[in-house]
Amino acid sequence: MPKIPELEIPEPYHGIHAAVAQPDAVTVRWLKPQHRCPRTRVKEHTCECRARIYELCQAGALFFVRRTDRTPKGQRVMETEWSPFAQMRELWHNIITGRAV
Repeated sequence: MPKIPELEIPEPYHGIHAAVAQPDAVTVRWLKPQHRCPRTRVKEHTCECRARIYELCQAGALFFVRRTDRTPKGQRVMETEWSPFAQMRELWHNIITGRAV
């Protein structure tokens, strides 16, 4: 019988890394989480390997970006205003490319 080659299983997808903030980066207005909706869906996220992670979230028809800063003292979670997808897609892109912080 011929030998079946082993399958190469890729490592799990961890997420992208947000770029370093650009000198002309726009400052995002970060707010305390509002817990306005019982369920939130994470649509995209950055890699867990960094102390700061970002998540593009959906709750109903609205989207927002959640930022979590992890330090030895604990976690601090902040989020943007909730907006339609087109607006949040642009903000998400700007955060990921370092044009917004």
